[in-house]
Amino acid sequence: MVSTVDNLIQGFQRFRARYFERDRELFQQLAHQGQAPRTLVIACSDSRVDPAIITDAAPGDLFVIRNVANLMPPAEEGGGLHGTSAALEFAVCDLGVENIVVLGHGHCGGIHALLTGGGEGGYIAPWVGIAARARDRVLARWPDATPAFQQRACERMAILVSLENLMTFDFVRAGVEAGRLKLFGWYFDIENGELMQYDLETKRFHDLYLGWE
Repeated sequence: MVSTVDNLIQGFQRFRARYFERDRELFQQLAHQGQAPRTLVIACSDSRVDPAIITDAAPGDLFVIRNVANLMPPAEEGGGLHGTSAALEFAVCDLGVENIVVLGHGHCGGIHALLTGGGEGGYIAPWVGIAARARDRVLARWPDATPAFQQRACERMAILVSLENLMTFDFVRAGVEAGRLKLFGWYFDIENGELMQYDLETKRFHDLYLGWE
């Protein structure tokens, strides 16, 4: 269902009634004392994948960076505007987050463009090219797989590329090595409502059920 501007305004009215008025003290605290999130989430701009909704997070819980295909570029000096890198630096160095989660998802349009060569001549192709080695790894390992399989594999492999790129930032690497910062790779299966986490030991994604029925 597509939201019109009127729908959004009505939604804000419901937010005021259901959440703001009920938790006015929380919002006052956030306004005057500032934010202190413990987790940074690097997520996709996709309208179907909202980190706060997926994790049922409260205002102030998450610092979120959203971009096409939830990509983290490598550290580099100069060369242009670095919105994602600036947000990462702010989250780690100023806010002092303790966790960084790269949240990928199924049916990602950015990864589809990476695999099919879409978005050429504009901004999309150079951006998703950040994950070119994810595409190359998938095509080398599963050259005869179906496009759907390669898409799903590339969505997950791109998460690993972003985790690798995070470690190219000195302040991230220092935090990880000192034990102040932990990195996580998550994959959200939209169709089945499943959340998976990458396991460094098994080198596989596994379901995050945490024992619930």
